[in-house]
Amino acid sequence: MPSHVFADHAAAQPPERGTVDALISQTRRLRGEVDAVRREAVADRGDPAGRWQRALCDLAVHQLDDLDDHLAQLREGPPRAAGEPAVPPAPGAADPRRGSLLSRVGSAEWNLLTDEASWSCELYQILGRDPAAPPLSLDELPSLVHADDQPLLTAMVTDCLIDGKPIDGEFRIVRPGGGVRHVHMMGEPVLAADGSTASMWAVLRDVSELRRSRLTLRETHESLRRRRETEQTEHRLAVELQEAVLPPWRGSLRFPHGGPARLDLAAHYLPSSVGALIGGDWYDAMELPDGHALLSVGDLTGNGVTAASGMAMLLGAVRGMAVAGAMPGRLMGWLNGLLDTTVRPAIGSAICCRYDPATRLLTWAQAGHPAPLLFRDGTGRTLTPPTGALLGAAPEAAYEQAEVQLRPRDLLLLHTDGLVPRHDRDTATELLLSLAPRLTEARTAEDCVRTVVEEFGRDPREDDACLLIARC
Repeated sequence: MPSHVFADHAAAQPPERGTVDALISQTRRLRGEVDAVRREAVADRGDPAGRWQRALCDLAVHQLDDLDDHLAQLREGPPRAAGEPAVPPAPGAADPRRGSLLSRVGSAEWNLLTDEASWSCELYQILGRDPAAPPLSLDELPSLVHADDQPLLTAMVTDCLIDGKPIDGEFRIVRPGGGVRHVHMMGEPVLAADGSTASMWAVLRDVSELRRSRLTLRETHESLRRRRETEQTEHRLAVELQEAVLPPWRGSLRFPHGGPARLDLAAHYLPSSVGALIGGDWYDAMELPDGHALLSVGDLTGNGVTAASGMAMLLGAVRGMAVAGAMPGRLMGWLNGLLDTTVRPAIGSAICCRYDPATRLLTWAQAGHPAPLLFRDGTGRTLTPPTGALLGAAPEAAYEQAEVQLRPRDLLLLHTDGLVPRHDRDTATELLLSLAPRLTEARTAEDCVRTVVEEFGRDPREDDACLLIARC
């Protein structure tokens, strides 16, 4: 029986071999480049974006493999029918069908006038049939198809034979061993001289690997979408929690029970520029029942809702202990014990200051935190820190406290790590102290904050930071 390639039109000249070889070379070169990108793609199970990148590359590689083998088949000519002797490869040349995807492309023709059917060897392999068995007729073919897809195949064949429509559809076949494969079928009717349908030919391609890659791509894309939605929700909750806890003021804090003395206060929060999650940094200032002022800054490890909620817990504890009369050293010890007993252990650093506006005496303690900077008469210096370990690092740690006598127009700068991006703590301190002339000449604490933010707030930062300035 003649091949379907010549069934309804005169034999066309085969394409120039050199042209097809050039296309094959281009396809293989592109395939190698995509494969290189795939190897570089992150495949960490905890990284949905990396999994999505790799899945997309896998799909592209499968498609390019198919294209390469289709071009190779075009170069080699039509597939041979079952029982047709194989054409041996040229001496020294590899068999193009061995170990390639060519075995996933088969062809068939069903003659309606003689009830004969002809299958290629590759189609037997795709369908898992014994090559010695006769090919199935169109009426028998649905028996190989998954029950859910049999109506689809029946409709495709009916449209082709009755209405003369081309075939283009996909269905699942169930192989004798129970394995399920996805098959893409394309074909058309072959007309007799009187216009009636004489036969139907089709090319069937095993697209199981391609479908598997596309399924993986959809799953990783959905996973990435869900993760982004979760991160957006977490970011919104963290921002709302942070805004609800941190003081909203940007001006003077007056002490109605402390006489005429006052503190001019200003603060600023600088978010990280490399991530959308909020960290656990805080600043705080409040008047205590005895007329003293509480100033504190701190940083809890982590980010997102967990860090923001932990920060809120610590800040609430600091306020409650200070209102109860705890001095900074004891307060830090209790705060360390609290952090050590939480369900989710964490590490944090903090400074707690108690200021007496009547005597301008500042009493403070620290837990592994950058020391306050004192600016006076155009110069600045770092206050000598009392002993104090990181919060949550040592359950029995002792926290000492220190005192410093402030003067009118003194300026105190408290901050968390990361205020000066891309510098270690010592270098950051030196850079902040270099602003002494500008800070001491500033009229208000808000002007001082603006100066620091203009100097260091524009550079990319890997972590968020807080700044609190108090002026006597």
